[in-house]
Amino acid sequence: MTLLNTAVASVQALYFEDDGATPNSRFPVLFYRLTLDASGHTASAFEALFAAHQWTPLWRDGIFDYHHFHPNAHEALGIACGWARLMLGGECGQSVSVKRGDVLVLPAGTGHRCIECSDDFLVVGAYPQGQEDYAIQRPDSATHARAMARIAKVPLPEQDPVSGIRGALMTYWR
Repeated sequence: MTLLNTAVASVQALYFEDDGATPNSRFPVLFYRLTLDASGHTASAFEALFAAHQWTPLWRDGIFDYHHFHPNAHEALGIACGWARLMLGGECGQSVSVKRGDVLVLPAGTGHRCIECSDDFLVVGAYPQGQEDYAIQRPDSATHARAMARIAKVPLPEQDPVSGIRGALMTYWR
């Protein structure tokens, strides 16, 4: 039995502008709200889902409490347990609330940080195959041009981490 029902997932596209320190992306953040079929080990279910769609699950943890982005990799964040309020898009971005069953797909360069979270907050982080050696960079106007050059070289994923080749990423990121 699967714990995540991706067939009825709703997805929202969130766009963020480059602010001169946090590059963000021309591609939107994809915010999936998945329906959970049953209680159980959601972290394992996210790992299996991501792996099935050619995204490598690399860690289980929280999200850093400082603004950062990945200049060399796209990132999928599956909320396995608890809740959090996150800031997406850098200091001038948007606050979003996430809970168990949600997935955020962040294009390379998208700023993010955890503002507050429950004690049991747990995230599964995954990256497209070939992008597993991701870098963590803090926003900085002095390194912005270099970050932009790295981001421009990041290839698009072969599949959406939630819905595979039929997913929203294939529509919004083309």
